Amino acid sequence: MSLQTEIIQRDPGTTTLALRGRLDSASHESFDAAALNWFAGAPAGEVGHSFVLDLAGLDYISSAGLRSVFKARKEALAHGHRLLVLGAQPQVQKVFDIVKAVPLSEIFASNEELDAYLDEIQQRMLDPDAD
Repeated sequence: MSLQTEIIQRDPGTTTLALRGRLDSASHESFDAAALNWFAGAPAGEVGHSFVLDLAGLDYISSAGLRSVFKARKEALAHGHRLLVLGAQPQVQKVFDIVKAVPLSEIFASNEELDAYLDEIQQRMLDPDAD
């Protein structure tokens, strides 16, 4: 199975890239190209944009796929953005656990959990003195 990608604009500060299929040596270049379009969607000069990598439909990830995720994360961080991972299936999550590719604080089990995290961050920005 090949890799299918879809870019979804959830709100002005969050852009999601949903993956379906396999992220491996045959498809990582497709992901890299999609990631370039994904990052291009961030408003120019905006810092703190959240890029969500939705892995709910990803069945498999290889070392080539991991390298592409590392590159995407590095690119996001270099421009002051964050890359968050959502909904990895157990076998894909296990790979991330083994290599610690993405900090555990940036992996979410559901959209609700991700939304709660994003809400908390935005509230902290609006009211930095609130605990």
